[in-house]
Amino acid sequence: MEPATDDGDTQLLTPDVMMTSGAFEGSEDIALARDLARSFLTDVQAVHGLPVSPDAMSMVQLVVSELVTNARKYAPGPCLLNLEVTGGVVQVSVWDSNPTPPSLLAPDPTRIGRHGLEIVMALGQSFAIHREPVGKRITTTITLTDDPA
Repeated sequence: MEPATDDGDTQLLTPDVMMTSGAFEGSEDIALARDLARSFLTDVQAVHGLPVSPDAMSMVQLVVSELVTNARKYAPGPCLLNLEVTGGVVQVSVWDSNPTPPSLLAPDPTRIGRHGLEIVMALGQSFAIHREPVGKRITTTITLTDDPA
């Protein structure tokens, strides 16, 4: 089976796992990353018959936007976005070349800006930062439906 490509095509890895990925280099690519997420989840629903709630669609696009924005802002070179659907959730993973983990700030409603990771952590069911041989990868999962049952 062919690996996922960076052209936004949905890949069916197994009957239960779908994946897409993309590389993004400029700040204008943040909108393209959101478009990739929306297109991927639309295919997951329309082509593969998995339910994706409007809330899940919005949350995934917001998380993608926040993670890709941070990667573009704090790391040189491209960032890589991977989206993988399995078991009723979508795993959102963004790799960048900066090995330094992001600062996780305490919530502060008076702070202007720097709320991206708060948003990602609030929307996701899990949150992890992994150091890679080069750079780091930040991963979160989001349920595809409003009621997982």
